[in-house]
Amino acid sequence: MTQPKTSDQPLYPYRRHPDQDATAAVRHPVIIVGAGPVGLTAAVDLGLEGVPVLVLDDNDSVSTGSRAICFAKRPLEIFDRLGCGQELVDRGVVWNVGKVFAGHDKIYEFNLQPEEGHRRPAFINLQQYYLEECLLARLKSLQSQGAPVQIRGKSRVSAIQQHDDHVALTVGTPEGEYGLEAEWLVACDGAASPVRGMLGLDFVGRVFEDNFLIADVTMQADFPTERWFWFDPPFNPGQSALLHKQPDGVWRIDLQLGWDIDRAAEKRPENVIPRIREMLGEDVKFELEWLSVYTFQCRRMEQFRHNRVIFAGDSAHQVSPFGARGANSGIQDADNLCWKLQLVLDGLAPEALLDSYDHERVQGAEENILNSTRSTDFITPKSEISRIFRDAALTLARQHAFARPFVNSGRLSVPCTYDNSPLNSADAMPDGPARTRPGSPCPDAPLAQGFLLDRLGGRFSLLAIGVAAEPVNAAGIEADLLAFPAEGALADRYGRGVYMIRPDQHVAGRWPVFDADEITSALRRATGTAP
Repeated sequence: MTQPKTSDQPLYPYRRHPDQDATAAVRHPVIIVGAGPVGLTAAVDLGLEGVPVLVLDDNDSVSTGSRAICFAKRPLEIFDRLGCGQELVDRGVVWNVGKVFAGHDKIYEFNLQPEEGHRRPAFINLQQYYLEECLLARLKSLQSQGAPVQIRGKSRVSAIQQHDDHVALTVGTPEGEYGLEAEWLVACDGAASPVRGMLGLDFVGRVFEDNFLIADVTMQADFPTERWFWFDPPFNPGQSALLHKQPDGVWRIDLQLGWDIDRAAEKRPENVIPRIREMLGEDVKFELEWLSVYTFQCRRMEQFRHNRVIFAGDSAHQVSPFGARGANSGIQDADNLCWKLQLVLDGLAPEALLDSYDHERVQGAEENILNSTRSTDFITPKSEISRIFRDAALTLARQHAFARPFVNSGRLSVPCTYDNSPLNSADAMPDGPARTRPGSPCPDAPLAQGFLLDRLGGRFSLLAIGVAAEPVNAAGIEADLLAFPAEGALADRYGRGVYMIRPDQHVAGRWPVFDADEITSALRRATGTAP
């Protein structure tokens, strides 16, 4: 097999740190365990705001194999705010269109972003190791600018003890163990999460009884830059298949295998190559780059915050890969958490604000698990009646548009709307656009110069559209004023009124006119400082 195109040198090699020689355990405001996409996103986010953060990872370089490859519009907008969105889009493969096949026939196609006037596409495909390299480069850039961000490789957390005001850690290194303390510990250490195990915590949910082969292959092919999904393809009868393009001439192939298989045998190149040749045709030349056989789960922790340990990404929740909801959801976990953690560390908000992270991101996980479970049940029916429904939907969808919404090849990742968030104010514009109600992520819109989300940035903002307004301040937190005329796409997507926007670019409240007292109260509510 060819090797994935990653650096063969450690990107954050082990180096002895003065903390290892201290007479007492050194305390850090935030320690992040895990340098995958979620941990690095959180580190960059906190570092941008001047929050001292230390990342510990038992590895010393980026992941091997492409792993997560589909990154959705909302995470790309988050990466814009973190200063690396354009680099990721430039490096990735942009796509908006998908096609669904049954047997030999295309039954329909879809466009995930038919609306004009957005800076970012619905998705890019990019190998996870490239994302991690980009985030590491951004972290090192912040370090060079004086940001208080550290990353330590070959540093494995081997023990944890919770206290009322900190977490005590034991860290193993090539030169032995040492102790550290964290005011807050953020566990981004993946699906197997040693941190979760050390605290005696586990998941609730379902484990699905099926197996899938992931094969990343390098080839030169004329297939379009689209997501292709097959039910019962001729090259994998009775099962499903997926084809996606990545950078560097790498293609992701996903083949359903069934349940009762020899997993080791299915990964052997001599067994994989004939399968792929049957799919692509005898004339297509390809090489294997990375192989994996997996089963999947739709599970989560019951709570994501446990005193001063907070879980994010796969350590907190797991879903099937159908819909690209894993890494995208984890990145949104970090986006939701970091501004709240900053306010608490700065003494501007009570620790109880972090409970809203648990409330909101458990809702996000539940949505992802529900959608992922439905997709999985459609793709791999577990009962005869489910199979009859699935096959009927596929048959009808060939000729009738009404049946196509019933065909579920993976409902693709979209951001969660926190309708019941404790940080929301009552909707004073109930007749306004549903897509911008309190709790919703802000849709982007083109301005006379640039795009709206770039102007919002990562702070509290008061967005006034076609009405007069003034900045507001509550408990030392100011919401900057952004005023625009009620015209064009901005007016279509938001209407006329005043919006309170959170640092993670979710709507906290909206009003038809400016009322200083009411909006100041809303800012207090959104920061957890309301009496």
